[in-house]
Amino acid sequence: MDIYETISTRKSVRAYEERPVEEEKLRRVLEAVRMAPSARNEQEWRFVVIRDPVVRKRIATEATRHSFIGSAPILLACCAETDGRLMQCGQPAYTIDVAIAMDHLSLAAVAEGLGTCWIGGFDESKVKAILSLPAAVRVVELMPLGYPVDPSPAAKKRLPLETIVMDGGWRGR
Repeated sequence: MDIYETISTRKSVRAYEERPVEEEKLRRVLEAVRMAPSARNEQEWRFVVIRDPVVRKRIATEATRHSFIGSAPILLACCAETDGRLMQCGQPAYTIDVAIAMDHLSLAAVAEGLGTCWIGGFDESKVKAILSLPAAVRVVELMPLGYPVDPSPAAKKRLPLETIVMDGGWRGR
């Protein structure tokens, strides 16, 4: 699958098969994460791989309102071990760096026949408590990983390029 096909077929998966993800596929997906760029090459991202069904279900029910994440064979806590440094543009480097790494993860998952879903609706303090994470570690996102029940591509509703791309400067509405 080429990169453009991978991008166009990626979708948010909310129903997973019960079968486990093979270690070699997981390793390739995590290697794609490791290859992601980061500000000043700090590589502040950290990924906690959660296979234990009891822990996955606890996170799904105690820390989020997304019960489906407990049914994926793997749940990733996408974290940052960071000093909270701001980039020159004023944005926190770790949130952007973790997001870039997660995008690599989600696209590599599609190439492996797997599915993911970005989860930002969670209580960080509860996730940290369940996983016994150090206080300084930030949980940026959660991401279930597994085989989609329905692997077919979903139609994407996207704004036209003319709406989102402005050549040479901002144009108001």
